[in-house]
Amino acid sequence: MKIIEKSAISALKQHFGFEQFRGRQEEVIKSLISGKDTFVIMPTGGGKSMCYQLPALMTSGTALVVSPLIALMKNQVDAIRGHCSDDSIAHYLNSSLTKSESNKVKEDVLNGKTKLLYIAPESLTRVHNIDFLKQINISFVAVDEAHCISEWGHDFRPEYRKLKSIIENINSVPIIALTATATPKVQLDIQKNLGMQNASVFKDSFNRDNLFYEVRPKFNIEKDIIQFVKQRPGKSGIVYCLSRKKVEEVAEFLQLNGINALPYHAGLDPQTRAKNQDMFLMEDADVIVATIAFGMGIDKPDIRYVIHNDIPKSIEGYYQETGRAGRDGGEGHCLAFYAYKDIEKLEKFLVGKPIAEQEVGKQLLHEMVSYSESAVCRRKMLLDYFGEAYDDANCGKECDNCSNPKEKFEGQEYISHILTIIQSFTDKFKAKHLTNFLTGIKGSYILQYKHHEHELFGSDKEKDEKFWNAVIRQAIVHGFLEKEIETYGSLRLTTTGTEFIKSPKSFMLTQNHDYDKLPDFSKIVKKNKTVGDEVLRSLLIDLRKNVAKQKNVPPYVVFQDPSIDEMVINFPCSGEELKNIVGVGHGKALKYGKSFVEIIQKYVRENDIERPIDFVVKSAVRKSGLKVHIIQSIDRKIPLEDIADTKAKSFDEILNEIEAIVFSGTKINLNYVIDEMFDDEQQEEVLEYFKESDSDSIVAALEEFDDDYTDEELRLMRIKFLSEFAN
Repeated sequence: MKIIEKSAISALKQHFGFEQFRGRQEEVIKSLISGKDTFVIMPTGGGKSMCYQLPALMTSGTALVVSPLIALMKNQVDAIRGHCSDDSIAHYLNSSLTKSESNKVKEDVLNGKTKLLYIAPESLTRVHNIDFLKQINISFVAVDEAHCISEWGHDFRPEYRKLKSIIENINSVPIIALTATATPKVQLDIQKNLGMQNASVFKDSFNRDNLFYEVRPKFNIEKDIIQFVKQRPGKSGIVYCLSRKKVEEVAEFLQLNGINALPYHAGLDPQTRAKNQDMFLMEDADVIVATIAFGMGIDKPDIRYVIHNDIPKSIEGYYQETGRAGRDGGEGHCLAFYAYKDIEKLEKFLVGKPIAEQEVGKQLLHEMVSYSESAVCRRKMLLDYFGEAYDDANCGKECDNCSNPKEKFEGQEYISHILTIIQSFTDKFKAKHLTNFLTGIKGSYILQYKHHEHELFGSDKEKDEKFWNAVIRQAIVHGFLEKEIETYGSLRLTTTGTEFIKSPKSFMLTQNHDYDKLPDFSKIVKKNKTVGDEVLRSLLIDLRKNVAKQKNVPPYVVFQDPSIDEMVINFPCSGEELKNIVGVGHGKALKYGKSFVEIIQKYVRENDIERPIDFVVKSAVRKSGLKVHIIQSIDRKIPLEDIADTKAKSFDEILNEIEAIVFSGTKINLNYVIDEMFDDEQQEEVLEYFKESDSDSIVAALEEFDDDYTDEELRLMRIKFLSEFAN
């Protein structure tokens, strides 16, 4: 590999306007340009892209960058072009290009103008692309988002498994693999599949000390999200959801409440998806609502918050997604909404899958529950997951558990009690059966297995079902109990649990917060102390947006926030002075600097005014259209809780509407809801009751089943009965 530049630090200053490297960037770059295979594990926002962008500019030939997302390629190409006077310096080659655009890219590459060529793994499998790449001088291959190689990674892509043989078929060149989320197991998988067992490995700290981590319970979620976003006017944020339907619904209620939000998921047509993404990047929209599974691929440095409407499927996925906040080192708030029923839904998706896949999925979900329900420092838990020791005294109250610690109480007797009861059972049962047993509720299974005759039945009535559910979950988190996916969540005593019964020890249980009395974390979060002139900053931000529109690039490509911050402190009034601003190299100063220098020279003092925030959640529900909306939503199998949330109704109000629809003679198919709540035997039992009963009274049904089922459960079964047998 022929080196063009002598000094990495001088190249950094010339091309990117930075005086020094971050973390281990310089070591990585020296390893790569010396011709060694290099493996880089850095947190999101840690500067991974610099590790291959700068070497590409410093060496002869074209660096090939394998990237999994078209959106990410476009962002990175825009960013590198922003630092250089010639746009031919970087290109991407993927399915989004027309034939003429693709030919232009290949022409620039063949003429030696292009230093970075981004390509999707799928494109590398096409014969005509391989034939083309064999014609060019490739300096090295960078495999970005390398965790996609591993089945244990959160974004497994089978195409990544073919990369090694394809690269060898094209040319034998150094490889640099980069990822932000690699547990030791994933790391070994990546190295093995790329044939990089002897690579130089550079692992940076996973700690993102500018991020605040918070988990809230999932009730009143619409109001919480709206209030959270409105406290941050004009700031960019992402809201992640698990389904496309939920993305659409969340985007809708945000829009209805005056928030400039747009949806983004794989179900949108390509034009709409690209338009929404560009509006977010160009700051014409403040919030993008996206699916977790599809991924964003948005390399936007000034995202100030990431909200998880639904809890992710793994710690790795969570870390990767929250890592998109505050990539420029500025403020970043990571808020996740957690409900255990969401975990149970995800567990149901594992049923029927191969045992090995079930075990992986179950373990990943278990770790997510541990994180969500834990009372310890969230930063410590995240770093422990990636094998990094962390002293939580250093957290600086940058997570909700450190800012507002949960109370603990001695729970040895409760844990021992539960484990002893489970040990005494000859069969395995779900948590519902156990809580019924503890609180003395004679459900159908209690009677069937004669557990009401058990000496410990109903011995803990002073504690309610909610309390015992929390104890059971903490017993699962700490490895005393295990849930079996194949038996739909039956509890099994583990070896650790058996040992605890034999030798009980002190065990502190966590007292859940009263979330109505929690402090406002937006006031606790340590904000970057903004110095410099705020009025000038506002003028420069507006100018940046206008210049970005003229150049058809995102505003951060023109100048990032840290550069603007320094401009309002040092007031550069010439092109030469502008080059000394952090992040402003020679190329940026020439390309964008003139208008910024002029506005700074002419700057005059003004006043800035903040508007009060309205937290009222508005509803767009029209009474005449509600029934139609409910029927259409049920046809799309949207959860009833989500239908209620979308229309700012209570669950009971939606149930009343459904009953009115069914009583009027319309069939409603709620099997997708009912099948999650009842097994076949229970459904047959309740349907048989309604068939034989002289009355459809729910009160009478409650008495008949001796409170084995709730009011809501029986109403749902009555709806099923009427739809199937009466309408």
